[in-house]
Amino acid sequence: MTPLLESLARACAKFNAQPRARRELLLFGPALLFGLVVVPLLIWVVGTRVLGPYTRGTELHDRPLALLGDFFIGLAHGSTVFWVVALGPALFVVIVRLLLRLARIGTRSVDSHSPDAGV
Repeated sequence: MTPLLESLARACAKFNAQPRARRELLLFGPALLFGLVVVPLLIWVVGTRVLGPYTRGTELHDRPLALLGDFFIGLAHGSTVFWVVALGPALFVVIVRLLLRLARIGTRSVDSHSPDAGV
């Protein structure tokens, strides 16, 4: 086994040894932080490159923190669009975990139906 795979196996074992609540926090905490800070800033970068400077009405707010402030105000007002952006990375993690679990269940099902399974 290569050193990279060995260190990855050790990290996985260490992660799986954690209590379930801590593991979930380690998965969803960074995803939520990414959705709350990084995704809006990436939206600002792409938007200013493609659409031009960020404005609110007639006011020019060509700063990333202006968009981030407006983003948090939108979250505080309960806007669905803002919450979808904020929770998008966490939702992506949930979907990937669900697909991996379904793939594992499918693999077990195929293995249990093989002719050699009862031997």
